[in-house]
Amino acid sequence: MSDQRPANMHSVLHQNIEALVEHRRQQEEHQSVQVRIAGAISRFAGSMTFVYLHLAILVAWILANLGAMPAIPAWDPTFVILAMVASVEAIFLSTFVLINQNRMAEHSERRAELDLQISLLNEHETTRLIEMVAALAVRLNVSTPADKELRQLAENVDPRKVMTQIQQASEDQQEA
Repeated sequence: MSDQRPANMHSVLHQNIEALVEHRRQQEEHQSVQVRIAGAISRFAGSMTFVYLHLAILVAWILANLGAMPAIPAWDPTFVILAMVASVEAIFLSTFVLINQNRMAEHSERRAELDLQISLLNEHETTRLIEMVAALAVRLNVSTPADKELRQLAENVDPRKVMTQIQQASEDQQEA
């Protein structure tokens, strides 16, 4: 037998986490300044600090323009300027959120592609293991309850065929 010891699961997990963190850090370093700014604005706009700040500004604006603060003359008694500022701010905030969502969707798509590649590799390795176990069973003349399924399990799955079948099933379901 080999003198090789199984990898410590904790150290493998730790290495994987470190690799993922490093990869994420590198991705963030390669983002453009505009994307970083949009992300920072989106994070701030999604915080309670943003809500409190806007609430304070809104209350002060309304009180000042209703004459509740005699030291400050009203500059927007009909609140038209407030409505315009709020509208312009909403346009910009929604744009920043969309930029951030596009970036997140791109990351999600990359992760999904990585997951698919790992799944395909895992399927290939599992198929090879099944072939090896089946060969051992034949050599040792051992029968198993899975003997009837071994031929099918030992076949590689063609992802194109699976995607075609999924597409066909989706179309069939939509037609029904």
